[in-house]
Amino acid sequence: MKITARLIALPLAGLALTPLPATLSAAPARTSTSNAQTAFPGAVGWASTTPGGRGGRIIRVTTLAADGPGSLKAALEAKGPRIVVFEVGGVIDMARQTITIREPYLTIAGQTAPSPGITLIRSGIDIATHDVIMRHIRVRTGVDDQPLLSGWEADAMSVVGGHDIIVDHCSFTWAIDENMSASGPRFNGKTPDEWRANTAHNITFSYNLAAEGLANASHPKGEHSKGTLIHDNATNILIYRNIYAHNVERNPLLKGGVHAAVVNNIIYDPGERGVHYNLMALEWGEHPYQNGKLAAVGNVMRGGVSTATGLPFLTLGGDGDLEYYGKDNLAVDKFGKPLPMFGRYGETKARLIETQTPPTWWQGLDVLPVRDVETHVLWRAGARPWDRDADDLRVLFFVAEGRGEIIDNEKQVGGYPKFAPTRAPFVEGDWNLDTMEPKSGRYPGQKDETTEHLSDRDKMMRQEPKP
Repeated sequence: MKITARLIALPLAGLALTPLPATLSAAPARTSTSNAQTAFPGAVGWASTTPGGRGGRIIRVTTLAADGPGSLKAALEAKGPRIVVFEVGGVIDMARQTITIREPYLTIAGQTAPSPGITLIRSGIDIATHDVIMRHIRVRTGVDDQPLLSGWEADAMSVVGGHDIIVDHCSFTWAIDENMSASGPRFNGKTPDEWRANTAHNITFSYNLAAEGLANASHPKGEHSKGTLIHDNATNILIYRNIYAHNVERNPLLKGGVHAAVVNNIIYDPGERGVHYNLMALEWGEHPYQNGKLAAVGNVMRGGVSTATGLPFLTLGGDGDLEYYGKDNLAVDKFGKPLPMFGRYGETKARLIETQTPPTWWQGLDVLPVRDVETHVLWRAGARPWDRDADDLRVLFFVAEGRGEIIDNEKQVGGYPKFAPTRAPFVEGDWNLDTMEPKSGRYPGQKDETTEHLSDRDKMMRQEPKP
């Protein structure tokens, strides 16, 4: 693909002024025009046609125990195509064990759980395989009273060298490293194409909540409140309609040679960096630098009490060049005053190259106008938007109202959730097993409205008066 481009010098004014074409140029890839069935209604991105566990056996999670028969861990470790459904709801306490998924062709259908759904605590999930769909799961990692700098450093969720993966409508909070990331080997192979094929690729993160990464906790490197890391040479990455809230940086961070589209996300109260790109010479050594490719369209970044003064929407570091297409992005401080669209960290030779068409794009993507993003995404993002828990409601209302801040410990916001276990049978006939959507259109625990978590006094004051 030929890219029309020009170099942008500092100061950069007027990024994202070019109109969004009706048809966007893209590298060859699976697109929405493919005849292949999408993973579920509304699935988007280069991974949109992954089958996950479609056609495989149904595995029922029947216990909230960390492992053993009927556990989530056992279901994830099973071999062969499989759809994981839940006949229990509540908290799974993994006692600082990260779950690693190594077997491919998997669908994790958190939407099937009875209210309040499934929440993992003191844990993280690593997806180290391919063709995985994970939906409507909460992971709340937390420092769990571990000493400062002591070494507990789990991501809430990380793709580890995997491909053709969709993580959709999940909630990730209180991670010690990233809340949500995609990593893998940088240079596995002899050519850049081999590097890309052998690390994370074809990944969709859609409608997730990635919030309150813990800053000064147990990570051995010190401060480490991070939203999303997309590691070097990862390609065909779509970050779509997610909420980043109260993370110091990596909202998201794209490393060297990454090809990604960042579309219709909310970034609230970032600390030191919003979106940033960084190819580090220290990590690349003698390997030939590869251009990063980023299309950032229709994103909202709003400062909060934790946000550095004058924080740019996009920051460039390191030595590698970034091909960049920006359109209809909005960046304001906590009072609604404009923030700069571009800045740098490090006085290096890296160039920002503004392109006239997106250097990477998934055809057929629905893009909201930026002024519609907050209304739409706050309503729909996170796990089980029809049945939200108190922590998700707190974060979402804080985003909407301009409240909250970066934290160091989950105890600052109430600590780990405590839900009474619930049970309900999974009835296959009630679900479309190809998409794992309920045939009735109503989900387990579905409420008719979303309401902020109310105190007893609030509930009393809002009662209808007696006649």
